[in-house]
Amino acid sequence: MYRSVANFNIANVAANNKLAVSSVLRQTTFRALYIVQSLFLSVSYSYGNDQVASLANMSLEELGNIQVTSVSKKAERLADTAAAIYVITGEAIKRAGARSLPEALRLAPNLQVAQINSSQYAISARGFNSAAANKLLVMIDNRIVYTPLFSGVFWDAQDVMLQDIDRIEVISGSAGTLWGANAVNGVINIITKISTATTGNLIHGVSGNLSRGLAMRHGAAFGNKGAYRIYAKVDQWQHSQRENGANEPDAWDRSQIGFRSDWGDGDSNFKLQGDSYRNSIDQFAPGQQANTGTNILGRWQQKLNSGSQMRVQTYIDHSTRDTPGTYRQRLNTFDLDASYSLPENAAGSQIIWGGGYRISDDHVDNSAALAFLPADRKLHWANLFIQHERALRRNLRLTLGGRLERNDYTGVEFLPNAKLVWNSANENILWLKLSRPVRAPSRIDTEAYAPGNPPYLVAGGPDFRSETAQNLELGWRAQTGNLSYSAALFHNEYDHLRSADPTNAANGVFVFGNSIEGKVDGLEVSAHYQLAEFWSVNVSAILLDEDFKGGNLTLTPPGNDPRSQWALGSKWNIGATKYFDISLRHVGKLSTPAAPAYTSLNAHFGWSLSEDIELGITGRNLGDPQHQEFAAGAGVELLNPIQIERELDIALTVKF
Repeated sequence: MYRSVANFNIANVAANNKLAVSSVLRQTTFRALYIVQSLFLSVSYSYGNDQVASLANMSLEELGNIQVTSVSKKAERLADTAAAIYVITGEAIKRAGARSLPEALRLAPNLQVAQINSSQYAISARGFNSAAANKLLVMIDNRIVYTPLFSGVFWDAQDVMLQDIDRIEVISGSAGTLWGANAVNGVINIITKISTATTGNLIHGVSGNLSRGLAMRHGAAFGNKGAYRIYAKVDQWQHSQRENGANEPDAWDRSQIGFRSDWGDGDSNFKLQGDSYRNSIDQFAPGQQANTGTNILGRWQQKLNSGSQMRVQTYIDHSTRDTPGTYRQRLNTFDLDASYSLPENAAGSQIIWGGGYRISDDHVDNSAALAFLPADRKLHWANLFIQHERALRRNLRLTLGGRLERNDYTGVEFLPNAKLVWNSANENILWLKLSRPVRAPSRIDTEAYAPGNPPYLVAGGPDFRSETAQNLELGWRAQTGNLSYSAALFHNEYDHLRSADPTNAANGVFVFGNSIEGKVDGLEVSAHYQLAEFWSVNVSAILLDEDFKGGNLTLTPPGNDPRSQWALGSKWNIGATKYFDISLRHVGKLSTPAAPAYTSLNAHFGWSLSEDIELGITGRNLGDPQHQEFAAGAGVELLNPIQIERELDIALTVKF
């Protein structure tokens, strides 16, 4: 598709037929819009020796005691957290046989996760899912991994050693006051284990019909209060297949190395970690995509005698993306963030405040298909926030917060929130939340042009403003006997959403503007039931009702979301050394572009051959040989879509 647009010779067609020019311009404009929109297709627990008697044997009380930090920037029990949050533990990732971070995120019932092809995913919360979703903030150990090109995430560039994950905290709903712009519909925070929990040596190998990989880790203690680990991993994925059986040239491989070191104690501690990766992805000529990146992060936490706690974090991130024929990017980012939390006083009042500064130096090599003008851009963000939580009565609390965040496109934005929380004595919690998050402009909104040379068919909007939302959420979490459950009902209204507005309809020229508005209503429910000490089941569902108006909803749809999705899972421990997990997931049909509904059956069998050796067998999409999960692009992308195939693999993990 990209090659046909980039190499299209309008002058030659014009010489043949004026009508053909008009028709082709309309088609090319549609494709150019998709180039810009789909450009980027290119729980603090240690489980000891990871024996089977772990997650399925954890009581509901133990599950509720999992500590989370992403909701309020402080440690709190999951059972006491007034937010639509789901925690994916490292043990749950192992029991699912996940091969990548997007696969692990499928375990969160409050996310929409769709695989597009071999390397690309569409991931969102509460709607607006697309190949370039931009309303979900994603972090790895509090390091923001979105790109200023489109305010979203390149999922092929994000990876950690899955065996090192402690937990993934997934919040659906606005978190803009504490985490800033782009945390419009949710936050994902991937949190790795402290180094003291990963001493010794580990080798993990996996091979299947679609992928294979090898990961190695070494960890050790040093001094009285320190520990470190180093790791290396390589992965390969085979090409995708289209509906007619043709192979899609999108096979890819990835290699990554990294380290983490922690020292100190609960009162004062420091962490230093870093990663470096390289991947290459096949595509149609003229060559392979090549993506590289390196980052290093340091964080210091200090508890003062007064009970206050101070945290300072900084990181440097360098990445390159080379998609021959489309664009090449070199991005350098520096980020500094600090927060200070006061202890709760006798009146039940607690305050956390802080601020941060981030600068990105972005350079793009343009092509005939796509251009960013100017090619070089230095972007700055600065913020100050404060949040005050106060007890109104013994079991009633009010939280008020606000954030001032400045960006180079729209200046200062205000992100307020208010939350009223009622706690009962029997592990029931009810909350009502109001918030106003924003999605700040990115380079694609204001500076992207397609084709890369005049005459342009699609142009960035120099007056593009922030997308805004007004969110209302009513949530409930409860536990009764062996049953725990949660529900969140939400109503979100959006203004100034991105649109492609015609400036010269006769010539098919469009400029990005903010003429779409709409609302999204929804319900998220999930439940966990412990039938026996060795057996538990989970059930979840999401219902969405979306209504958008204004702009051209065909050319620039706000997202492509199913009206409903549900999942059912069961976990069994078989004796002391074996376990079997199975899950069934159904996703409703998509409409813009269209994709049929599908149901996927996954299963994983694990067997601890000894205390230090575990065998795992995983089957994905067992119910059918292939199915489509998402539609992205135009032309052949819609007429002959990529299929997600049945997958089987076997893994071996050895510790020594």
